[in-house]
Amino acid sequence: MTILITGCNGQLGNEMQLLEKNFPQHTWLNTDVAELDITDADAVEQFVRENHVDGIVNCAAYTAVDKAESDEDFCRKLNAEAPAILAKAIERRSGWMIQISTDYVFDGTNHKPYREDEATCPNSVYGRTKLEGEQKVLSLCQRAMVIRTAWLYSTFGNNFVKTMLRLGREKTELGVIFDQIGTPTYARDLAKAIMTVIDKGIEPGIYHFSNEGVASWYDFTLAIHRLAGIESCRVRPIHTTDYPTPATRPHYSVLDKSKIKETFGIEIPHWETSLAECIDLLN
Repeated sequence: MTILITGCNGQLGNEMQLLEKNFPQHTWLNTDVAELDITDADAVEQFVRENHVDGIVNCAAYTAVDKAESDEDFCRKLNAEAPAILAKAIERRSGWMIQISTDYVFDGTNHKPYREDEATCPNSVYGRTKLEGEQKVLSLCQRAMVIRTAWLYSTFGNNFVKTMLRLGREKTELGVIFDQIGTPTYARDLAKAIMTVIDKGIEPGIYHFSNEGVASWYDFTLAIHRLAGIESCRVRPIHTTDYPTPATRPHYSVLDKSKIKETFGIEIPHWETSLAECIDLLN
């Protein structure tokens, strides 16, 4: 198969590229905005047709959650309109598409892990535009999968793990939110899951993927510092109200992963196990 990866310079896109060598039977086309502007319908149509693309993994997204509140038009263009363009182009070739989405499609009022069939209710521009992207892809491409994930980090790009490592080494005290609960997800584990899905064959629909376990941002930070050997910084738990942001974040967004595990036989590591792997690479 010839597989197009969009957003190849991002966290997930970079992790996908590291794994591609394990699947030499496929032709991988790694693109970011310099190679292919996915908001340009004509360019996408031409690229997909001329390269005989069989499938698309859309790793591209507008992920600046707070900035999105004042940049809604561009956020929608990248998170909703671009996925629709990709879905239309690949559907014309009877191909498949994997759209990466987010826990932000939920409002975070649950007290048990969210299943794929539960009602969505995003309360941020980012969440709303990602949900629109999901809906467009599923309606425009018959062989489409949406994989929702959460709290993504890796050795690539900017992310919470890298920020907490830097601040832990710079500061003697740090306040971190303890009343937002979710699951940190190592982008490499998500990339491995996507490769398994491609290898076993697309099963259309919505799926959830994050690492196993549950944590607050405060718990996550303590684990980051412990695994990195940072002892000089005291981490204090603070409320969401102590750290106001333009975008409202879900207070609870743990995802139920049963469907993807059962459908594709995927085993998912605990978040602390994967975090240790990532920090070993960063240190």
